[in-house]
Amino acid sequence: MSSGPNIFDRRLLRIRQIRARRLTPATFLLDRVAADLAERLSAILRKFDVAVDLGTPTDAVRRVLLTNKNIGTVVTAGLDRGGDGLRVTADEEALPFAEGSLDLVVSALALQFVNDLPGTMIQIRRALKPDGLLLAALIGGESLAELRSAFAAAESEVEGGVSPRVAPLVDIRELGGLLQRAGFALPVVDSERVVVRYDSALALMRDLRRMGATNILHERQRQPLRRATLARMTEIYAELFSDPDGRIRSTFEILWLSGWVPHESQQKPLKPGSAAQRLADALGTAELPAGEKPERG
Repeated sequence: MSSGPNIFDRRLLRIRQIRARRLTPATFLLDRVAADLAERLSAILRKFDVAVDLGTPTDAVRRVLLTNKNIGTVVTAGLDRGGDGLRVTADEEALPFAEGSLDLVVSALALQFVNDLPGTMIQIRRALKPDGLLLAALIGGESLAELRSAFAAAESEVEGGVSPRVAPLVDIRELGGLLQRAGFALPVVDSERVVVRYDSALALMRDLRRMGATNILHERQRQPLRRATLARMTEIYAELFSDPDGRIRSTFEILWLSGWVPHESQQKPLKPGSAAQRLADALGTAELPAGEKPERG
């Protein structure tokens, strides 16, 4: 296991995910991500002999990989996952794959709960072959901003203080740098915001329970949530984040990242001074020494 920061109680995460599967799971975000992943993979015209679905809570991504004609062997890696096909029991924080053994690693809405994300990216990078690809979607830091705000206001008003209720998630501005530090080339990061409407904040919290995405912070409040705080939170949420029809809004940010293991076939930036034509010639202008100003007509 990683010796890095210990923000998330990953044992509790597994318990919550098992509970979510026993309930009627709320999989709309995962299904959306799986459909988007299928489209992104379809634009890559190369073959991946061995692909791993890492940590995805459902089989939505595995089904996408199995139907892609450019993908050979598909391995599902995660904890507490049964079912058919090739499956490996693995924690995203301690990958069991040999160096240079994989061609493709994909992951959907799992890596945001890794305590040491840079460490996990380095492990993925080592497990991939040259010109191997990491393609993953994470829940981003702008998610559930409305719920955070309503809880903070309610707790401050009712209890005189604020406790961590929603996990701190990764910021999009950090991901590109993390990919590069892990040794990936051609890093690409983009985001999508999905706004979901609910009848009430309580309905949103029920969906989070059915996603297995309730509070797993080590520093979480261990005492039961006060009824007065919960009631005031729902009131504040409705006051600040409801539409004219009375339904509330909840924002989920999905961060996409991709990176390739360096390979000689990949495009590389030109070295400084290697251009065959001056920029001034291409633009049809006169080149002036530094510090000189063009004459005004």
